[in-house]
Amino acid sequence: MIAVPVLAVAWWLGSPLFIDRTVVEEFPRAATADVPEGQTMAEVEEIMRDAEGEAVAVGEDMPDAAPIGLLSGEFEGADDFHEGSGLATVYELDDGSRVLRLEALDVTNGPDLHVILSPATNPTTRDEVATPGYVDLGGLKGNKGDQNYDIPAEVDLTGEWTVVIYCQPFHVIFATAGLSPA
Repeated sequence: MIAVPVLAVAWWLGSPLFIDRTVVEEFPRAATADVPEGQTMAEVEEIMRDAEGEAVAVGEDMPDAAPIGLLSGEFEGADDFHEGSGLATVYELDDGSRVLRLEALDVTNGPDLHVILSPATNPTTRDEVATPGYVDLGGLKGNKGDQNYDIPAEVDLTGEWTVVIYCQPFHVIFATAGLSPA
C-alpha cells in the first residue's frame, strides 16, 4: 500500500526531467480590433496583409501603439544540470500595462517551476531570490517556447532586476536572466 503513494511522488518529482512542455503564445496586443460580422479573424488579417503595400493618404497621424521594450536579458543556467537559454523582455503596452515576454525559452524542466522577478542581482540562493520586493508571476507555462506574464502595476521596476526560473518545492534556481535597459 505504501508503494502507490511513493510511486506517485516519484513520478511527480522525476517525470518533468524527461518531459518537455512547449508553449507558443502570441505577443499580447493591447489594442483590439472588432471583427466584422460574417468574417473570421484570419480573413480580416488576410485583408490587412493584402492592403499593407498600398499607399493611402491620411488626414491624421496614426497613434503610436507599438509596445516599448523597457528591460531585457538573456537566460543562463544555474549550473551544469539546471540549464537555460532564451530571452526575457519587459514591455510596456500602449494601455500602460507591462508584460514579461519569454522568447525562445529552453530550460531544464522540473516540478512546480515558477517565474519570479527578483530585485537581487544574479541571485544564487533562495534568500537572494526572495529579496524584499520580489514578485512571483506564477507557474512556468512550459519549459520551452514563447510565453507572457503580466506584471502587476504596483511593481516598481527601477533598479536592478533578475528573472528567475525557480523550483518551489526544492527551492532551487534553474535559470536566471539579469535585466538591463532595452
